[in-house]
Amino acid sequence: MSKNPMTTRVVAAALAALAFAGCASTPNTFARADPAVDFSTYKTYGFLDYLSTDKKGYESLESNFLKVAVAQEFDRRGMVYSENPELLVNFYIHTKEKIRTRSVPTSGAYYGFRDPLYDTWGGYGGFETQVDQYTEGTLHIDVIDADKRKLVWEGAIVGRVTDNAIRNLEKTIDKAVKDIMAGYPMQPGRK
Repeated sequence: MSKNPMTTRVVAAALAALAFAGCASTPNTFARADPAVDFSTYKTYGFLDYLSTDKKGYESLESNFLKVAVAQEFDRRGMVYSENPELLVNFYIHTKEKIRTRSVPTSGAYYGFRDPLYDTWGGYGGFETQVDQYTEGTLHIDVIDADKRKLVWEGAIVGRVTDNAIRNLEKTIDKAVKDIMAGYPMQPGRK
């Protein structure tokens, strides 16, 4: 990865997309597990030596925040960090510029409360096109069986980037990781 400030901003923006914005839609999460795997047999975890979120030659702040958040989630599940782990974790971050357009009535009676619930009738008045440009970010967490070098679980969250989330990156990452790990097969409280 490049060391330029724009790359750092894009990575930060992707992670920021994972925060809940007051009027933005809630981020979407998903998780998939290998159905042939018994996750209760795993007791230790660690991280790949070179995470996809690292910069060339050094660990990024984003990687550090992600490692701390994931470690907390695995610790809550009774797992232990190890230099020789049974599970390895990797992260991937991606951003994409998006444009949303919609046609809305131009009449003074329109206050925005109808969309997206319903439209007005055909003769209601004229329409105008509203354009909303935003950045969508995705964070993936991959969990790999270290011996088999095989993906056994993946979780992701996709959402809008907000300025507030960028300013509060560590909290944003903590919240995103908790949301993603809610889909992990072993829930907190395991001993």
